[in-house]
Order: sequence, then structure tokens, then C-alpha cells
Amino acid sequence: MSKQAITEADLHAYVDAALPETRRAEVEDYLAAQPEAATRVHAYRTQLDALRQHYHPLLDEEIPASLLRLASKPPVAVDAKKQPFLSRWSLQRFAAGVVIAVIGGAAGWLGHARYQGGEQMAHMTPLPRQAAVAHVVYSPDVRRPVEVTADQEEQLVKWLSKRLGTPVTPPKLGAIGYELIGGRLLPGNTGPVAQFMYHDSSGQRLTLYVSTENTVSRDTGFRFAKEGPVNVFYWVDGKFGYALSAGIDKGELARVATAVYDQLEHN
Repeated sequence: MSKQAITEADLHAYVDAALPETRRAEVEDYLAAQPEAATRVHAYRTQLDALRQHYHPLLDEEIPASLLRLASKPPVAVDAKKQPFLSRWSLQRFAAGVVIAVIGGAAGWLGHARYQGGEQMAHMTPLPRQAAVAHVVYSPDVRRPVEVTADQEEQLVKWLSKRLGTPVTPPKLGAIGYELIGGRLLPGNTGPVAQFMYHDSSGQRLTLYVSTENTVSRDTGFRFAKEGPVNVFYWVDGKFGYALSAGIDKGELARVATAVYDQLEHN
């Protein structure tokens, strides 16, 4: 029986230590014969280690009891034998997902909301921080990085537009080397936001975060933020706030952000 070709998803799963032993050995043989792929895998692992180091303290912080009550559900009996094994990093990503879900309903726990005498003193989490955390949580995911894939783009656009209450469309970035993977709906500070995910031929992923709750600023120019290992370009255009996040260098991200801005401006 012939071996299956090694895919980019296999390489990401290899970095995540999520491959069966047999497949892992096949990937290692492939990397030994493909120095370019081995270099990419090394870069993926370096980025993953940096993300762990930067966001690990956040994942270890105790979530306030008042927020846990918002996310609590009745206990459900489970059969432990039927539950898939989760690595520590998988659990960390799951925890980060819970954090994002909770901050949406509680107006910004990531902004380190303070509770004094039962009164909520929360601050709006800045757009670049929201976008960077969402990028860190979902972009490394091998199995389900998006909720709706690019082959169902029409359905994706209708769904996100309905939830945000205004038409929203993912930019076409194929001309500069980035193809749409798909998108998902996320909680923002006060309502829903959209995230579109793209990748290039090497598997490098970037995400575009689209919000309607960050448009109070009159400054519509590009701004740059660095959230740990994640670079973010963000701006306001009309009713939308946009944030483009990736682990690529600032110059390349600026090139993509300019292409996104130019395309959205003419929509």
C-alpha cells in the first residue's frame, strides 16, 4: 500500500504532537529529505513556543467566579473511555477559547476587569488585543481553524452579515498569494465580530478581524501593534474596525494590510 502524501496539515499536526506514531515517522522521513519543509516546521515550532511563553501567564490566571457563573452549564455525565486524548497545548487552546467566550459576555475580562463591591469596572478590550488573542487561539488549529470553510463562502457571508447586522465580505487576496480558508463568528466586547482566515503556499496563516464596535475613533489611519509574537495592523473605515494579525514580519503584513484596505475601500 502506497504512503499518503505529506500535507501542510500533517506538518502543523506534527508540530502540535498530534500525529499517530506511524504518521509521525513518515513525516520525519519526509522532513529529512525536504530541507525547505524542515525549515518551515522549525519556524512553526519557534512561533508556537513563543506563543506559549507569551500567553501562558494569561491561561494560568484565575477566572473571576462571577464570570465562571456566566459560562457554567449543568454537569453532563461522560464516558471517559470515549473521550479523545488532549495534549497540554490542546487544553491551553481550549482554555483560551473559554476565556474569549467569557470576555465577550462580560465586556472584556482580558482587559483585567476589576470587581469592587459587586460593581463591574470593566474596560473595553482594545481592538488589536482582541484580534491577536483570537489569532493565537484559532490559527494553529489543524482540524477546525474555521467554522465555515471557503468552499461555502456565500453561506459564510450571509451568516456573518446577518449576525453583525450589516454586509461583511472577505477580501480576495489570491493576487498577493493568500487564499481564504474560511471564517467564524466570535464574541467581542459588546456583540458579535467576524474573523476571516487566510494562508499562503507555505501554510503561513493570517486572520482579519472585523468589528462594528470599535468605530468611535475619528482616526482612520493605519496603526501598528505588537502583541507578543503577533504583529497587528488595525484601522477604522466607516462602520467597521479591522485588524489584520499574523506572525509574519511587519513589512509583509503591511503589504497585505494595504491590499485589504484598498479592496475594502472600493466595495
